[in-house]
Amino acid sequence: MITHSTQQLSTAFDQGVAIDELVRTRSQLIDAILTVVWQRFIPHFPPAALIAVGGYGRAELLPSADIDLLILIAPDSLDSLADPISSLLTFLWDTKLDIGHAVRTPAECQVHARDDVTIMTNLIEARLIIGHQALLDQMRTAIDPTQLWPSDVFFAAKCREQLNRWHKYGDTAYNLEPNIKENPGGLRDIQMIGWVTKRHFNAAGLADLVQLGFLTTAEYHTLSDGQALLWRIRFALHRLAGRREDRLLFDYQRTLATQFGFADGPNNLAVEQFMQQYYRTVIELNRLNEMLLQFFQEAILLHADIGAPQPINKRFQICSGYLEVSHERVFAQFPFALLELFHLLQLHPELIGVRASTIRLIRENCHRIDDEFREDIRARSLFMEILRSPNGLTRVLTRMNRYGVLAKYIPAFANIVGRMQYDLFHVYTVDEHTLRVVRNLRRFSVPDCDHEFPLCSAITRRIPKRELLYLSGLFHDIAKGRGGDHSQLGARDAWEFCQLHHLSEYDSHLVMWLIESHLIMSLTAQHKDIRDPEVIQQFAALVGDVNRLDYLYLLTVADARATNPKRWNSWNDALLRELYLNTRQALERGLDNPQAQDELIEEKQAEAMRILGRQGIEAEQCRSLWRQLNIEFFASSSPEDIAWQTQQVLYGQQHGLPLVAIRPLPERSCSEIFTYAASDRNLFACTTALLDRRHFNIMDARIITTADQMAINSFQILTMDGEPLAVGQESDNLSASLYRELCDLNDGCIEVARRLPREHRHFSIATRMSFTADPIKNRTIMRLVTLDRPGLLAQLGMIFAHCDIRLQGAKIATIGAEVDDVFFITTPTAAPIESDQILTCLQQEIYRQLEQSAH
Repeated sequence: MITHSTQQLSTAFDQGVAIDELVRTRSQLIDAILTVVWQRFIPHFPPAALIAVGGYGRAELLPSADIDLLILIAPDSLDSLADPISSLLTFLWDTKLDIGHAVRTPAECQVHARDDVTIMTNLIEARLIIGHQALLDQMRTAIDPTQLWPSDVFFAAKCREQLNRWHKYGDTAYNLEPNIKENPGGLRDIQMIGWVTKRHFNAAGLADLVQLGFLTTAEYHTLSDGQALLWRIRFALHRLAGRREDRLLFDYQRTLATQFGFADGPNNLAVEQFMQQYYRTVIELNRLNEMLLQFFQEAILLHADIGAPQPINKRFQICSGYLEVSHERVFAQFPFALLELFHLLQLHPELIGVRASTIRLIRENCHRIDDEFREDIRARSLFMEILRSPNGLTRVLTRMNRYGVLAKYIPAFANIVGRMQYDLFHVYTVDEHTLRVVRNLRRFSVPDCDHEFPLCSAITRRIPKRELLYLSGLFHDIAKGRGGDHSQLGARDAWEFCQLHHLSEYDSHLVMWLIESHLIMSLTAQHKDIRDPEVIQQFAALVGDVNRLDYLYLLTVADARATNPKRWNSWNDALLRELYLNTRQALERGLDNPQAQDELIEEKQAEAMRILGRQGIEAEQCRSLWRQLNIEFFASSSPEDIAWQTQQVLYGQQHGLPLVAIRPLPERSCSEIFTYAASDRNLFACTTALLDRRHFNIMDARIITTADQMAINSFQILTMDGEPLAVGQESDNLSASLYRELCDLNDGCIEVARRLPREHRHFSIATRMSFTADPIKNRTIMRLVTLDRPGLLAQLGMIFAHCDIRLQGAKIATIGAEVDDVFFITTPTAAPIESDQILTCLQQEIYRQLEQSAH
């Protein structure tokens, strides 16, 4: 019966039957089943009652939701009912219904509810299924606000509970795999409103909020429509998962998008459109939750304690710590006040926020922000004042976005509100990411945050106009999802905005250039050897001057941190800082005055020789070794690196091979694994496989084969947590394992048993590769983009060996589920690969093996 009825509900869902009817029907079905079961096991109507509580008590039952029951009994009937109730519950469990239950007297309900607001909340929604109504009435009397949890105390407790729940989910509705029940803006926020209205106003449902004057009819429809969408998603999610599942996991998002009628477009995937609808819905529900709870606060907590308003100007006043309009016609008479309000929040940091009645007026008057509004010098001046204000920028931009003002004032911004990118790298929607970029930029100027990024803070203090930095942050991703190059399109949007706001030609060009170029610094750091003077010279020429470099560095760091905070680590920070400092030095020396490579290498060798001399190593020993090395060894190494690695090689020559040495690299915030051994085709593959099995991330690799066929390899690594390897037992164990591996190189050493992460299975990332000649360095550069997977580098190492290709180095970049790696390769004689036959072999072998391992 249950299975058949569930199938009927599923068919009705597909036919478009209203979701509130379906959840109500599901509740009625369970009511009917429980009534029959109750009559079977407890047939003589003793002093007991079967009560629905929680969501089931509200008659809101989704296919796999918990069925929460309370069996109320009279104090003197527990013994006589113990066996029948036990038999009843056993039978219900055998039916596979997801039953949660408690057996209590009305007095026990009071005791438990007094100590736990969650139990209190469940009991508020109690509904009789069958049994003695008098027992339910006794329970309701026992938990009445006059007995425990007065409505003001209950309201305050539920507000704290909501804040704690939001913190658990990162205080954002914009998670990649959101929980549609618990996330900010989710179903729990709507339930929160219902609990308060029932406890304080004795209201039957959300519709009563219109009669009570807390919601307009339009707002009620927004609330009920939002709830209906979340219910429909939850219904489909339960059906798809075959169990209770409230997380919109990647496993389900694509299928749900198709079920909800979305199709891939030229610029946006169906799943991205579906998730944008979800995100826009929850942000609107989040706004209504904020507004209603503030109304409730005034009605429940403040009562008659709302003080007399304190005027700020003729348009605004302060009331009980909140900013409000002086009269309801303010925005109609003075449309620019829609921006003035946010600037006043900055000028008065003591304000708690915006009064709920004014939030409503903002939403009702957003339509006044049109082309004429944007041409108003007062509006333009106010927006620039908001950007220039030393206080509260992040707070007001967040509110402007939540209330819909930012998307109205900057029309292009509307396109990115709630827009997701279906990958593992961008963990926020584009609008949320954008505001976090601005927040990060703002923190660079806050003295209390100097310890976070000292260099960024120092640079921020000397840049001439911070508002240009914030504008570049606002516009850098504004063209995402529109097709074409979002950097170019966004730069044009920013130019028009700057011109509208009367920025100078120089300032407008700077903002435009920053947006066009906002990816080049991170791409250079990820894909190129930033210790190579030629790389630095090329990057410096691209940037042009120190002022641009300062702005670009700040924007790059803020952007990277706001894209995926969990993947930002000390390595990223150190890499960008090193690129910035090296480039600044090149710019200050002058683009037309680069240091000659021969001169630079001589200086490095001389300094390395001095360091080694202090350790008792003779110069001739060093020269004898250095004659075996190519120029790349010196060009990309500091004197300290040259000295340390030279010392290790000389030690290995005296004490036996293979040699494995591990040291911390504080300047790169990582650890270096250094090996010296006879050159072997399996050496790279076996080394990387072992590091993969031990859960280390390789960030950079340099492979040098000496003239006498010895391999000097260096790997810069991080733990899975993005930290350097701990010095001591952990590094000693790794060194010993690697030594054993290098003593017995064979094809079996590349096996990696680690499984592909769950999240990665849902991303179809085509393998792409390109080859570029690098005649100056006598090598070929191979760029590979593919799905990240266990053992990838080891697999590639074996392919290189199979195709008779020598690997000189690698730059490893993992972006969510995608790797974007660069390999520097040559022929066995250290020449660029010019044979099409060899490159075709390599390409075909990579496609063949990676396709096999992806399935």
